[in-house]
Amino acid sequence: QVQLEESGGGAVQAGDSLRLSCAASGRTFSPYAMAWFREAPGNEREFVAAITWSGAVTSYADSVKGRFTISRDYAKNSGYLQMTSLKPEDTAVYYCAAGMGFPRPRDYWGRGTQVTVSS
Repeated sequence: QVQLEESGGGAVQAGDSLRLSCAASGRTFSPYAMAWFREAPGNEREFVAAITWSGAVTSYADSVKGRFTISRDYAKNSGYLQMTSLKPEDTAVYYCAAGMGFPRPRDYWGRGTQVTVSS
């Protein structure tokens, strides 16, 4: 079993940057793909970005391509989402996920971290 915990969310202005972190515990999540999803009020949870277990391949939603970067640190058993040029429409609760599927692993989930972008 893998437990995931997100951190790094907050309230920022449009154009600012944030770095979200996802810390894994319980067992290593090295064998698993890792992804970020987000859910805005009234919307379904949507895919944001994913990275394979090796880190060699990444995938991004069109809405964040060129602005967000996903990465992982095996030594720290953690993953990250670097977000730049944030827009108000990026406002959502961001969830970390891990699992065997790519680019949408869904076996393990964190509880989410709120990101609010004001104009």
